[in-house]
Amino acid sequence: MRDRRGMLVTMGEPAGIGPELVAMLAMRHRERPFAARLVVAGDRALLAARAARIGLAPGYIDFDAAALAPPAGAVEVWHLPLAVPVRPGKPDPANAGAVLAMLARAADACASGAFSALVTGPVQKSVLMDAGIAFSGHTEYFAQRTHTPRVVMLLVGGPPAEPLRVALVTTHVALKDVAAAITEEAVAATIAIVAAELTARFGIAVPRIAVCGLNPHAGEGGHLGREEIDAIAPAIGSVRARGIDAIGPVPADTVFVPAQARRFDAIIAMYHDQGLPVLKAASFGHGVNVTLGLPFIRTSVDHGTALDLAADPGRAAAADPGSLYAAVGLAAELAGCAARRGANAHAADNRRITTP
Repeated sequence: MRDRRGMLVTMGEPAGIGPELVAMLAMRHRERPFAARLVVAGDRALLAARAARIGLAPGYIDFDAAALAPPAGAVEVWHLPLAVPVRPGKPDPANAGAVLAMLARAADACASGAFSALVTGPVQKSVLMDAGIAFSGHTEYFAQRTHTPRVVMLLVGGPPAEPLRVALVTTHVALKDVAAAITEEAVAATIAIVAAELTARFGIAVPRIAVCGLNPHAGEGGHLGREEIDAIAPAIGSVRARGIDAIGPVPADTVFVPAQARRFDAIIAMYHDQGLPVLKAASFGHGVNVTLGLPFIRTSVDHGTALDLAADPGRAAAADPGSLYAAVGLAAELAGCAARRGANAHAADNRRITTP
């Protein structure tokens, strides 16, 4: 079922590889349409120029929120102008405000229900910070924008039949600060969000979740650290008492062994570089970042802005759009699942009303 509201795709850092990847996405959508209406948020002239630069003519059309959905395969552009011209590969802090405004308007539109999902291209965090904007990442920004007390970063990769899903208790936190952030409340809340979203968004009725320890060998009974004893194990105990099928703490160096990992619907790691290197080694360029807990579906590519590729037209034309395709495909799948769930709930309500 094609989504009539449409999914919103942000072009990302204007000097990065995002505009070229969007052009490739538009060509792919023309040939084999995704199960969704696609709307790209970004600067119209920039998107057209960067497509032409790599020899593509995606035929973007202007987005009109009041108009009917365009034919399948067309990609619309919601024009959000930049402040200054862009040189590929050379981010300019003068455009930082426009990039942030793009993210703000995208989040607000999706939170209002105007779009069924949000797919984000990569942004250059350092340029936003150079412009004086406190920005640690999309995940944290969207949580703040939507007043969501806690969100969870989930990366999805691997073969569709046996996907690897890795969630994080902490995200963009300096390694020296991780241990202090591993509290019973933080771990329990992360497990609860992952369990709820795997059921609500992925359709897994009773998800099975493995929870990593923080320290080597999951603390070795307290000899290599007490975070497992003081925070992680109590958190697991508390969510199990609520009916969530979580086990751990388990050593991270063994739970990701494929024969072990495939036993679980998700693995929760304590920090960014504990879990994500494993997933990216298995599926870099085709993985998807999903933000759990937001009031809307949000997916993203699993890579950065690739400024070096963007600077060279030949290398930009050869960039791999696989992660963007996967992010759009998963967002469409999740949106379809949500639509079916809503239809089923509506039908159930009608049965309750009409049954004597």
